[in-house]
Amino acid sequence: MEWNNLHEVLRSLYDDMMPLAGDMAAVAKGLAGLGALFYVALKVWQALSRAEPIDVFPLLRPFALGLCIMFFPTIVLGTINAVLSPVVTGTHTILEDQVLDLNKLQQQKDQLEYEAMVRNPETAYMVSDEEFDKKLDELGWSPSDVGTMAGMYMDRQAYKIEKAIKDWFRNLLEILFQAAALVIDTIRTFFLIVLSILGPIAFAISVWDGFQSTLTQWITRYVSVYLWLPVSDLFSSMLARIQSLILERDIAMLADPTYIPDTSNTVYIIFMIISIIGYFTIPTVTGWVIQAGGAGNFTRNVNQAAMKTGNIAGAGAGSTVGNIGGKLMNK
Repeated sequence: MEWNNLHEVLRSLYDDMMPLAGDMAAVAKGLAGLGALFYVALKVWQALSRAEPIDVFPLLRPFALGLCIMFFPTIVLGTINAVLSPVVTGTHTILEDQVLDLNKLQQQKDQLEYEAMVRNPETAYMVSDEEFDKKLDELGWSPSDVGTMAGMYMDRQAYKIEKAIKDWFRNLLEILFQAAALVIDTIRTFFLIVLSILGPIAFAISVWDGFQSTLTQWITRYVSVYLWLPVSDLFSSMLARIQSLILERDIAMLADPTYIPDTSNTVYIIFMIISIIGYFTIPTVTGWVIQAGGAGNFTRNVNQAAMKTGNIAGAGAGSTVGNIGGKLMNK
């Protein structure tokens, strides 16, 4: 199963569990009804005790909340999701455009790197089987030629092993990057499901006098968590754009026939480590868009996990690059 399919599974999970919010309406209606009784009685008693006319407009608040509870999946969730869906769609379109350009540039760079390696007589036989066979045919069977053949086989094998190690570590970082995105999306879906199912209870509690802030807190938290996805898409779009700019510069340098490419991918490895850590800052950035309390501990724990992951990945990257550099220096 591909990574995109896992994200689609989370979307389907949210859609499947959203109707469960209607099942909580029965409990919420009883709680809201009792709260409305006390709320109206308190306001009427206060007005009578002060010999003031009864203001009817504030007394309509419990009835409005009752209507929201009765039709919670349609009125509340449907309205909020309909308003925020264009934001998600727009940011995802931006991401798709950037990823499409990135894939084209990556293919172009890989082809130019191969051609540059083939142009260099010292590296052509390591990447091209035809050049390797051609160089073997030019050699004879004298002791010096046999030693040269053995050296060629060893260099070719060392190049393959070195390339395999680099590709393995690169794939590991890419897996960690995708896993970070999946972790954020999974936690987001869990928060949205909990807020959606228990939303009627939050609305019912807000009917009681003194708990009116529960309603605004629920709305701000739901919107804040919902915006994790578009912020994540914007972050991924930014990363894709940075990679595109790096690839464009590499392609421009590869256009020079005398340029020898650097295949160590050190910049890419460092960039992936930064990206992994950056993904876990999405809840914090979303909190800047709409302020929602109650997620401080989660954000702090996520940031600590991100720093640990970055330290481990950075240590692995440093070890790998250092070993490869040591081997090259010994040569």
